[in-house]
Amino acid sequence: MPMVREQGKKLIAQNRKARHDYSIDAVYEAGLVLQGTEVKSLRAGHASLVDGYADVKDGEVWLHSVYIPEYTEGTWTNHEPRRTRKLLLHRQEISKLMNKTKEGGWTLIPLSIYFKDGNAKVEIAVARGRKAYDKRHAIAERSAKREADRAMGRRAKGMDE
Repeated sequence: MPMVREQGKKLIAQNRKARHDYSIDAVYEAGLVLQGTEVKSLRAGHASLVDGYADVKDGEVWLHSVYIPEYTEGTWTNHEPRRTRKLLLHRQEISKLMNKTKEGGWTLIPLSIYFKDGNAKVEIAVARGRKAYDKRHAIAERSAKREADRAMGRRAKGMDE
């Protein structure tokens, strides 16, 4: 009996604070090189992207400080929880990332880890850190847009006159 391949996208971990702390320029989807127990731990839904970042070294992209806890059923073959992991990207994408990160102030941060059709993927973003006043401005903009949308909705329903 053939094994059924996993379909669709299953989110494992998301870095919600990243969108608040950084202004995001571009987003890339990269494959993730993992060991066996890391895959099992991710399938169980355990990971944290809080202090994670990526960098380009010798034409390869590496993911640092992403926490994937040890697999509870694992033996002596278990993995290191915060080890450096290689990301799989096309050469053109790597050269774009290299050029962008050489400019001052740009960094690579992971936004989410997920399984897509059975393969582990990570979404990385080219981002620039926000200052405190930029964060306040972004929050004010979001709430103003939300309020305007609500007013438009009420008006469309004929509730507001």
